[in-house]
Amino acid sequence: MSSGTPPLRVAFVGLGTMGLGMARNLSKAGFPLALASRTHAKAEALAGELAKAGATARAARTPAEAARGTDVVVSCVPDAPEVEAVHLGPGGTADGAAAGTVVVDCSTIAPERARGVARSLAAKGIPFLDAPVSGGQKGAIEGTLTFFVGGDADALGRARPVFLAMGKRLTHLGPSGFGQLGKAVNQIIVAGNLLAVSEAMVFAAKSGLPLEPLHEALTGGAAFSWALDVLGKKMIARDFKPAFAVRHQQKDLAIVLEAARERGVPLPGVALVHQLLSALEAEGRGDDGTQALLTLYEKLASMPSR
Repeated sequence: MSSGTPPLRVAFVGLGTMGLGMARNLSKAGFPLALASRTHAKAEALAGELAKAGATARAARTPAEAARGTDVVVSCVPDAPEVEAVHLGPGGTADGAAAGTVVVDCSTIAPERARGVARSLAAKGIPFLDAPVSGGQKGAIEGTLTFFVGGDADALGRARPVFLAMGKRLTHLGPSGFGQLGKAVNQIIVAGNLLAVSEAMVFAAKSGLPLEPLHEALTGGAAFSWALDVLGKKMIARDFKPAFAVRHQQKDLAIVLEAARERGVPLPGVALVHQLLSALEAEGRGDDGTQALLTLYEKLASMPSR
């Protein structure tokens, strides 16, 4: 932010796995924050933490209260019903935001649902940007997220400093809903990489290869991917804690498959990953990280439990 220019006032709604790190980075960048969460205690705790560090932050009881008097509202919540409730429901941001306030939603939802929210907010003079993210919890904490953005270019220009406090790559893909379509493409690739890394690690382990040196070699060559680098390490360490939970990936893949069906695009690879992750969910492992797909392949390969 340039000296002499008052910082944009920002509301942040949704303080879960991703939102917490994103909100902290906005505060580090100097934006005064209003915080709201389904669990009000989370908003109070973060506001207290940030205030103790010398930042300007307040906890709000509703999204409407958070949005009141702000320039940009950012939300990051699990799915379309929550997005619609946060922005359009009773006590939603539409009840508190002034005309011209830019609403940025970083959730992953169906493109048509994003367009519906955009239409409803536009009727009140509030521009809406669908801006789902890639980079996981690590990217949210480190401020290195990638944003796929759909919506009005002028609104994006006004909100750009807010985006750049949370991420490193910001791409405007077109009108409302196109951010979600861009994220769908991302998830198609993510699903394929998850499948490939799971298969490769099981093949390597059953062949008796030393996994850590092999992983180091693979990440230096043509096989490199984010999934190999990050999830491969977690697989080798038997760390199945969720950076991105199976159930969240399943929600995203269901969106991808529905969008593909509407466009007549067959995605057999995505469908296979969706079914394999369904097997993990049937075992009660929906809250594990997606790298737990490894364990299903181990069972298919008749490998002993570890």
